Amino acid sequence: MKKVWSSYINASLILKITVALILGTAVGLVFGEDAAVLAPLGDLLIKLLSFLIIPLVLFTLIVGVNQTKLSNLGSMGGKVFLYYSLTSAFAIIVGLTVASLFDPGTGLSLDPDQSFEVPENPGIISVLLNIVPSNIVTAFNEMNLLGIIFTAFAFGIAISSLRTSENHAELGEHVYKVIEGLNEATFKIMNVVLQYVPIGIFAIIAKTIGNQGIDTILSLGNMIAVLYIALVVQVAIYVVFLVFFKVSPKEFFSKARTPLITAFATQSSSGTLPLTLNAANGLGLPKSLYGFSLPLGATINMDGAAIRIAISAVFAANVVGAPLSFTDMLMIVIVGTLATIGTAGVPGAGIVMIATVFAQVGLPMETVALLTAVDALVGMGATALNVTGDLVGATIIGRKEKNKQ
Repeated sequence: MKKVWSSYINASLILKITVALILGTAVGLVFGEDAAVLAPLGDLLIKLLSFLIIPLVLFTLIVGVNQTKLSNLGSMGGKVFLYYSLTSAFAIIVGLTVASLFDPGTGLSLDPDQSFEVPENPGIISVLLNIVPSNIVTAFNEMNLLGIIFTAFAFGIAISSLRTSENHAELGEHVYKVIEGLNEATFKIMNVVLQYVPIGIFAIIAKTIGNQGIDTILSLGNMIAVLYIALVVQVAIYVVFLVFFKVSPKEFFSKARTPLITAFATQSSSGTLPLTLNAANGLGLPKSLYGFSLPLGATINMDGAAIRIAISAVFAANVVGAPLSFTDMLMIVIVGTLATIGTAGVPGAGIVMIATVFAQVGLPMETVALLTAVDALVGMGATALNVTGDLVGATIIGRKEKNKQ
């Protein structure tokens, strides 16, 4: 038994995750809904990753702020927001283009008994107000990433100010060293959690495939296939970005593959955040950049969700026999881009975004009920692309910042 465990520990992480994906899919197909008995193993992975989110974001960003000039933070922040806005809009255009070529949903009809209640959309104003938490405990307790980012920035700047002051330089340096030590300790814990990731992914994949069933996959297979084609097109665009900014795609994906596969399995950008931050650290990106951009991206940058919105809209229009006009598509690009920000942090955010866009452009809500049947399967790919977009943005901005130095 000791030899088996030793072999497992020494095997490469990507090999273990690949085997976990294959075994999880096989178990889900063979045992169906009975595979849900493995759910606690998957739940444990989610809990372990969630456990690390707050210390990783808080300590990494405080350390990052103290390792760079405040003027550089403003420059990087502007580039991050520009990148997120442009790629979200572009992802919707990619989704509309691919969906228009393949026409998913043609030939399907609505079940008159299906219904869907439109969930409440918190809106952009509410998201912006959440940047400043009412108190620190609430921000941490509710896993409010925007509030945690604000807290880290505030304390990071304050500690930096102490370190450069005449009266409190020594005190500030002591505080900074403690935070830096806690940051390193958190990454040590991360290395232990990484050994459990394949086991958790196996359980989550088995449960997801088992719950969805082969019949559901086949009935809406065209919709799923078109979505994954669009996701591949968007990844190809990311590769072009990387090459343009002289970043090796091979090196990038070798470092990024663990958070990408985990995001695929867990369907959670925020839950995968500890692994995404760890990958950014492995890529040698500045802590001040990825400590800010990746938690923010996990909250508001959703390229995969944007593609999902676009394809769902074309799917719904084809189901009811009312193809989208150019004006409709333009409205979807505008509303969809805003929706990816306005529904940040909402459970089941993908469906909420789709319902929000459908309500604005007049598409039937009954089709949203139809799409919920494959919510998990499309959410897996969309989430993986969300994380890919976040990491690509941090990488190319990090490369530009290095070139300026």
